[in-house]
Amino acid sequence: MLDTTDAALVQELQRDGRVGYQRLAQLLGISREAARARVQRLLQRGAVRIVGIVPPAVAGIEVVAHVSLDVAGAVGAVAEAAAARAASSFVSCTAGGQAVIAEVRVPDGAALEEEFAALRATAGVRGLEVFRCTELVRDAYSPALAPSRGSAPPVLDQVDRRLLGLLQLDGRASFAALAERIGLSQPATRARVLRLLEEGAVHVTGLVESHALGVREAAGVGLGVAGEVRAVAEAATRLPGVNYVATGYGRFDVVCGLDAPDRSALLTGLEAVRALPGVTRSETWVHLQIVKESYTYDLPVR
Repeated sequence: MLDTTDAALVQELQRDGRVGYQRLAQLLGISREAARARVQRLLQRGAVRIVGIVPPAVAGIEVVAHVSLDVAGAVGAVAEAAAARAASSFVSCTAGGQAVIAEVRVPDGAALEEEFAALRATAGVRGLEVFRCTELVRDAYSPALAPSRGSAPPVLDQVDRRLLGLLQLDGRASFAALAERIGLSQPATRARVLRLLEEGAVHVTGLVESHALGVREAAGVGLGVAGEVRAVAEAATRLPGVNYVATGYGRFDVVCGLDAPDRSALLTGLEAVRALPGVTRSETWVHLQIVKESYTYDLPVR
């Protein structure tokens, strides 16, 4: 568990992973040296990683699907096989209606069909149930609601794409280090990074090891909705513990992800989601083991 100062520091890094040590010192009421030492210690311990989160649309990901796998026998090998797929951003062994949950992110419908075929062909898989996402209202680690539907992603050139790839690996890389890698001057590199941040092409944040934050329980819940689906989804984003909200069609109208420090808090969060006006049915699954969680995309230079 983090102490009070480290917890406050992590919150600031989650808001802005590139926040300067001097600014952290001012916000936390400690010296710049202490702020730097604490950040370095958290990084070295693996309690937090600073990475650039690129929105799916910016990375050319147009299709997101939540797939529930019906498994015969042991689930571990099936989960590992699903996790080995590059298109799988999240894979979990669960207690609930299905044994394995996977989220698949791909460029188009044809690629999605390929992923479905590969999952169906996995030894032990008896069938799939699919929720196809139409909008990520709140994506994992996103600072706010996703941009409104129909908004075009920013236009990137090959240097922008290389910068995004580097920031995905190290969100706090210095402008000097980035400039050396892409072959531009430091001022030109700084201007590009700031533009990418301002345009929403990347959000640099702290990914925190769950146990460091006291998170012990995680679950998902699928909702059937009567009436305006988007209104229910937006209301869900404002509930404590909800870290992911997507609207779509198929098995559910809305899918939410939650985390909590203990079972009691998780139950409270789930009940709050189920009680949202417009929710007519719900199905819950508890994540027993998260096998894969990765939001890093291949950004080939064109």
